[in-house]
Amino acid sequence: MRYADVPLALQTRRVVSVDALRGFNIFWIIGADGAIWALDRMLRDKGPPLSSIGGFLGTQMSHVAWEGFRFYDFIFPLFIFVTGVSIVLALPRLVEREGRVQAHLHVLRRALLLYLLGVIFYGGISQHWSDIRFVGVLQRIAICYLFASFLFLNFDRGGLIVALVALLGGYWALMTFMPVPGIGAGSFGPDANLANWIDAHYLPGRLWNKTRDPEGLLSTLPAIGTCLLGVLAGLLLKDEHLTSTQKTLWLIGAGTVMALVGYLWGLQFPVIKAIWTSSFVLVAAGYSAILLAVLHQVIDVWGWKAWATIFVWVGANAITLYFINGIAGFEPFALRFVGGDVSAWLDRMITPGTGLFVAHILGLVLAIALAGFLYRRRIFLRV
Repeated sequence: MRYADVPLALQTRRVVSVDALRGFNIFWIIGADGAIWALDRMLRDKGPPLSSIGGFLGTQMSHVAWEGFRFYDFIFPLFIFVTGVSIVLALPRLVEREGRVQAHLHVLRRALLLYLLGVIFYGGISQHWSDIRFVGVLQRIAICYLFASFLFLNFDRGGLIVALVALLGGYWALMTFMPVPGIGAGSFGPDANLANWIDAHYLPGRLWNKTRDPEGLLSTLPAIGTCLLGVLAGLLLKDEHLTSTQKTLWLIGAGTVMALVGYLWGLQFPVIKAIWTSSFVLVAAGYSAILLAVLHQVIDVWGWKAWATIFVWVGANAITLYFINGIAGFEPFALRFVGGDVSAWLDRMITPGTGLFVAHILGLVLAIALAGFLYRRRIFLRV
């Protein structure tokens, strides 16, 4: 039986931990990251302990130059993983209400709209055709959502696992054994690997890094695998044969194994976000599963929900807040109140970086206030 055929009665209970995890994810994008950057500036030259703490936090809030894994590299794959979990929670209800054909059409429409929003997010057609960014964060989410949803609607757990292995294993084989013109096979360096070569020669429009794109064509294949791992985690959460605590333990165990296998695989196929290597998929999904397990246990099992309220608000309108932040920005709006001389005064009176820290915190407060306003009035601007 396909998992979209699961009776509606088993799909209606909302999993608050998933909403909170999505909100936690977006929380870092709409201002918390900038606050950490400013905090790093504030703690510089304040003695070894504070400077070290600030330096560590600032480093974790930046992408690795190429190979490796930091917290900031975790944010995007976490969102795609949560998208996969959400597919399991939402699509069976849609199939029950409207039927399988309409569910496919709904997924297609939603993915297309999200893709177009992504194009607009990066400037749309305000520039020449060659300057349009056809790939990006929202576009990748749209593509992953589309293919993972179609797979979920048409295959059982075994089929999904086969698809996952094919995506991750196939990508590894292509990147490892297919020779790159002028470079050869098995190279994973910047501008010296198959994924970057394909983007440089076949990806139209503007590339984010001039000669390559972190959301490029070939690397979207393993990103779909990230979403499928979220789907599998969602199926585990909805498994009626397991107790809530067993689900937590399974997620922690599976997440630990995935992270360890990912790091081991990384000895041959390095952990690189910029080309979304298969080892990166496993490391990021492993941490995602562990974090989901912790939130599931704390929120859904133990019932400690109050502390996560703001994350639930943000998670309910995640794409809307992300889009607003990218187009207008909450921090630039906050600077209208605490920028200029106010920011300079704070820097003088306390320490350099304080003004920017206050601006980011105020921007974050404004974003949370908007999220709470929308949530309390049951306004959910989903695509």
